[in-house]
Amino acid sequence: MLTTLRTSYTDTRADDLAWALGREPLPALAVLDLQLSGAVIQLRLLGASHQVLLDQDQGICSETVACIPGSSTPLPLGVAKRVGESEYEFAARVETLSAAAFAGRAQELIALVADHPNGIVGVFPGSPYAFTALLAQRIEGQVLWRTWHAYPQEGQLVSTRTRVGVRQPAPA
Repeated sequence: MLTTLRTSYTDTRADDLAWALGREPLPALAVLDLQLSGAVIQLRLLGASHQVLLDQDQGICSETVACIPGSSTPLPLGVAKRVGESEYEFAARVETLSAAAFAGRAQELIALVADHPNGIVGVFPGSPYAFTALLAQRIEGQVLWRTWHAYPQEGQLVSTRTRVGVRQPAPA
């Protein structure tokens, strides 16, 4: 799903992003509700990036990556912790690209996520490459989602990967 967000571009730098687990739902500009084999997931585009709400057999999980006023938790490279009966794993990466590479990657990601039934992309007014995109899936009892936050003025692309589920035993 592709949508143009009706707001000004508020989080203008990758360095301003913060991460939070367990926040209450924030006001969303666009929402995609999904049913993924027993898991209910809501992908939320915020004026300041994204929030994912997950309700599954092992409990409820809320992840927020956004410019959060007063937040003291910057975007971590990685997090692993228990959330109820589930294992939660989060990873983030910031890439700085040339203008041409950034434009090509942005077009590729927007097309990929917009055409996916479990994806939502919000493009901010003012630049076709200022966007936030989320894509979710369920694999072997685990819910996974990826997100991309684009900052064309800096040529930066922030990507995150999250996995929530019961830890699978290592093969013998």
